[in-house]
Amino acid sequence: MSGLIVLTNCNSPEENKQELAQTDSKQADSPKVDTHNARNSLDWNGIYRDTIPCADCEGILTVITLEKDMKYQAQSKYLGKRDSAIESSGTFSWNDAGNTITLNDVDKRGGSDQYFVGENSLIKLDKSGNRITGDLADKYVLRKLNDPVIEKYWKLVELNGKPIAANLNKEPHIIFKAFNNRIIGSSSCNSFTGSYDLKDMNRVKISKVASTRMACLEMSVESGLFRALNTVDNFNVNDTMLTLNRARMAPLARFRVVYMK
Repeated sequence: MSGLIVLTNCNSPEENKQELAQTDSKQADSPKVDTHNARNSLDWNGIYRDTIPCADCEGILTVITLEKDMKYQAQSKYLGKRDSAIESSGTFSWNDAGNTITLNDVDKRGGSDQYFVGENSLIKLDKSGNRITGDLADKYVLRKLNDPVIEKYWKLVELNGKPIAANLNKEPHIIFKAFNNRIIGSSSCNSFTGSYDLKDMNRVKISKVASTRMACLEMSVESGLFRALNTVDNFNVNDTMLTLNRARMAPLARFRVVYMK
């Protein structure tokens, strides 16, 4: 006959209550770990731009684009100097705390830049990863761009009320670049560049439009688009459509977004 061993709790009901109370007290006193950080709580991907201080120039115009797949594009221009813009791209990494990113190999020589990630902002850190202090500390902040027009590929679909034919030499389009307020695009025949100034109340001014000089069989779209760019003074935009206008007259040109950078 096999023996049966029964384990029982020898504590009294009162002692059991005391043990439970002590356990609850320890759990209440344990520090709660906050898992929220910039990486998992903020909408950090996007385009950041501003002018940061420079020791021997008027400032450094800086634009940084962060993508969800941990890739970045960076552009900088030393204002007041004739040097061309400096561009770099690559990957970035987060620190363990999830509040600071490092742009890896930003200068293609093994260097790096670090930024503290805030709400709609990137704060440039010094080479040791510390906040920059002093009177100019607040000047080292890049602000996130939330403009619905910038850095999108806008395909021309209508000009002066007439739809654009599909059999053109090149697809006519325009892109408003975040860096240096430049526009680039194609007129269906030639490539073009220019400058833009977006203002309050959906006002816009486009100037200094210049293009290549190739001749095509169909030039009416190009000439009409250039007239629109040179005369536009306001625009309307939603998630998919951009309209360039002159005063309250009929729209000069309509564009449909194809992709977002």
